[in-house]
Amino acid sequence: MHYVFNTPEDRIVWDVGHQAYGHKILTGRKDRFSTNRKLGGLRPFPSPLESEYDTFTCGHASNSISAALGMSVADKFSSKSVNKRPRNVIALIGDGAMSGGLAFEGLNNVSVTPNNLLIILNDNNMSIDKSVGAMKEYLKQLNTNKTYNNIKFKVSSWLRNRGHLGESGRNRILRFSNALKSAISGHQNIFEGLNIRYFGPFDGHNVKELVRILTQLKNMEGPRLLHIHTQKGHGYEPAEIDPSLWHAPGYFDADTGELRGKKSKLTKYQDVFGETLLELARSEERIVGITPAMPSGCSMNIMQREIPERVFDVGIAEGHAVTFSAGLAKEGMLPFCNIYSSFAQRAIDNIIHDVAILSLPVVMCFDRAGLVGEDGATHHGVYDMVFMRAIPNFVICAPMDEIELRNMMYTPMQLFLRGNGTSWAIRYPRGCGVVEDWRKPFEEIEIGKGRKIKDGERIAVLSIGNIGNNVSASIKEYEAECPFCKVAHYDMRFLKPLDTTIIDEAMDRYETILTVEDGCKSGGFGSAVLEYMSARCSETGKKMPQVKILGIDDMFIEHGTVAELQRICGIDVISIKETLFAMSTK
Repeated sequence: MHYVFNTPEDRIVWDVGHQAYGHKILTGRKDRFSTNRKLGGLRPFPSPLESEYDTFTCGHASNSISAALGMSVADKFSSKSVNKRPRNVIALIGDGAMSGGLAFEGLNNVSVTPNNLLIILNDNNMSIDKSVGAMKEYLKQLNTNKTYNNIKFKVSSWLRNRGHLGESGRNRILRFSNALKSAISGHQNIFEGLNIRYFGPFDGHNVKELVRILTQLKNMEGPRLLHIHTQKGHGYEPAEIDPSLWHAPGYFDADTGELRGKKSKLTKYQDVFGETLLELARSEERIVGITPAMPSGCSMNIMQREIPERVFDVGIAEGHAVTFSAGLAKEGMLPFCNIYSSFAQRAIDNIIHDVAILSLPVVMCFDRAGLVGEDGATHHGVYDMVFMRAIPNFVICAPMDEIELRNMMYTPMQLFLRGNGTSWAIRYPRGCGVVEDWRKPFEEIEIGKGRKIKDGERIAVLSIGNIGNNVSASIKEYEAECPFCKVAHYDMRFLKPLDTTIIDEAMDRYETILTVEDGCKSGGFGSAVLEYMSARCSETGKKMPQVKILGIDDMFIEHGTVAELQRICGIDVISIKETLFAMSTK
């Protein structure tokens, strides 16, 4: 693409951008590539904030066609006003991303909006796991004869050179071409049915062939789609054999393919979720699992292997995942819908409109909540508490450890069995937990009931979720350095409903209160605590205690390790301890 097109004047819009590392190396970042995904280094995905060769925000799938269409249409206006050559705009999208609703919305408008957009469909039958859905099956069968393509190129060039390929003429030829191919092959090309000229499929690993094809497509007018077949992991045998595992293998020996990741005695939260879901599903046949293209990422593949008919991978379609779950719940099922926190942002309306209004018993499981590390701003799950706490009819909770996660999954099932099911949201972080022996018998948790971790004097800390482990460690260090100072710690468990009994106790007993969360401070857990305190003080005339909120400030957090980012945000063990010292001196 860079050889054929005049980048960065011509625009390449990447979809997601995991595949864009070669692009970064080719566009002036080779010497810095060793800093990729590291604190202060190159960003994990293409970003206009990093390079003029990166044309748009990448990170969440399916946005490339819509963004590129906007750029192409804008260029029609600007090139006409200054009488310059129209720039080429190329959207590079994968077959997994093509399953997303936004991609279809983009295609729908590409077909009717005057533009010169080139869409390159990189089809490898994979996202992280195998692609799913009717579009995948359709693309597998879609084939266009090579001779037909060559004739089509020549006829298109001949007509264009003679001025016969205007908008109306082009549409007539497309309709005729589509009808002819339908008669010959027995099926219609969906893209040409949308008046988007289709070319392919071609071998995406044949560089010389791709250069020839792109050169021919470069000067064509109107929307067109180039379909190429590639292999995920091509050229490296271990990745060719198991592309899902090698999507993100961590450190490995390049010669032998031996993985060198650190072994931990602790279990990842996602695996605790997966094993617990299977355990619950064995006991209740109405439990089903729904994931938008993340069965291995969220460990729903554990249940999928044993009870495949009750697990639904709906592809990269978060909105559909939620509304599909709502439909299941409306007819008597108990869906556990697992979506990464940052991707759940794409389904807020579905959560409100299709789940919450009817208070349907859907259990939303927000994996990767909080700071996730090296994937950066597009992937941090720091907004879920903010947008979820504004939605009526939802219980919102966050476990401090693996045992709590199990019980927070068990509790909505028990409510459902008693006919008291309600909409439920559980948020938990990426990475390993803190308890080795977490396979404990289930215990139902009282809704809106927190727990006291330890008592104290003068200062009380209220935390929610896994970040409470940082709080416990910081209090331990603080008290070791200041043995006569005792700090109380409450694990609130629930964002909604809040345990106001705990807050009342903290207000009555302690002069200073610290809230800690691994989410956005504006409108989050600390805000909810302050709102309640303010209302209580207004009603009773009680004096407001000194309150400080720790969390994510009003800014986008870039990439780095979770420990590095927690330090920047002031919610690591050392920072919380420093805050306790500062509060104790006032």
